[in-house]
Amino acid sequence: MHVLITSDTLSGNWTYTRELVSGLITRGIRVTLVSFGEIPLPEQTAWMDHLYGLSYHPTAFRLDWMEDGRQDFQDASRYLCGVVKESRPDLFHSNHLCYGALPVAIPRIVVAHGDLLTWWKAVHGREPQATAWLAWYRQAMARGLSQASAVVAPSEWMLNSIRSYYPGGARELVIHYGRNPIFFNPYVPKENSVLTIGRLLDPAKQVNLLTLESYNVPVSIVADDAMPERRKVPVRADVQFRDGTRGVALKGAQTEAQLRALYSKAAIYAGTSRYEPGGMAVLEAALSRCALILNDIPSFREIWANAAIYFRTNEAGSLAEAVRIVSSDEQMRRNFANRAFQRARECFNTHRMTDSYIQLYASIASRRAFAA
Repeated sequence: MHVLITSDTLSGNWTYTRELVSGLITRGIRVTLVSFGEIPLPEQTAWMDHLYGLSYHPTAFRLDWMEDGRQDFQDASRYLCGVVKESRPDLFHSNHLCYGALPVAIPRIVVAHGDLLTWWKAVHGREPQATAWLAWYRQAMARGLSQASAVVAPSEWMLNSIRSYYPGGARELVIHYGRNPIFFNPYVPKENSVLTIGRLLDPAKQVNLLTLESYNVPVSIVADDAMPERRKVPVRADVQFRDGTRGVALKGAQTEAQLRALYSKAAIYAGTSRYEPGGMAVLEAALSRCALILNDIPSFREIWANAAIYFRTNEAGSLAEAVRIVSSDEQMRRNFANRAFQRARECFNTHRMTDSYIQLYASIASRRAFAA
């Protein structure tokens, strides 16, 4: 089987793509990969070096959720049609909903990693103001979803959220994210500290909640943007993980090796997002055996169940109290860290995710063959 996959280099989509493509190639499936966004740096594509059966086409087409993405949509669609004609894949797997209506004579699968309207509703509690661009966006998403052979989401919550705004696809299912445990080290001695990842000014990740209360343990935020104006504790750039005891240590962009070290040392990971379709960073923390303290939103409850501690939705005070309780009880930290680790390994590994996609591909391909 030969699958054409789209991805982008501007989000966690790239990590998901690496896991899935690597898994598919090892199972003998050929992959042609097209990326949008920015042309990736060499370190972003190093994982492809020994994947035989992968053909990669980087592009700089802008993404559908960008206000100027509409200008690139037709060009990107024509480019994808050209790739289909040249490479002759059996199936098209788009990680961008709008391309579910691509005019090609092969089955089309789309994956809902996120969406502007569902994001806006979760963050602002209402729909965005109507504009000509937004009308185009709605139409493009609706066409992509309704004409796709199958619609996939990384959580039931995300699938239901998409359903509430757009017409359903011919087939809908949930395939959770998966990560390869080999990339993480859950056996390093832990420091009694808190870690989170996300831009400080991103209202969806809202990691700024950690800057609104004081903590009795070190707190580190991995972010590469400006410090928030509204904060109650000192926030300073700091390269030493342990130096955040009287404030929050703000760390800039990290390499994968640096992130792996931070995950492995932190006893607690704070998942503060108010919009989280799948939660890749939380999964990575769980595979590093961090105890999870998560915002009480439906997707986190669905994915992590009783393997995490939850704070009252979007409340900084409740988050601080949860950190205080967990950080002061070593046995509790260990118990929840082990719960998260076991759930991640059993339910959200690359093998399971890859198997689910291969089963979907085979089902759609056989249905097409039967129809023919």
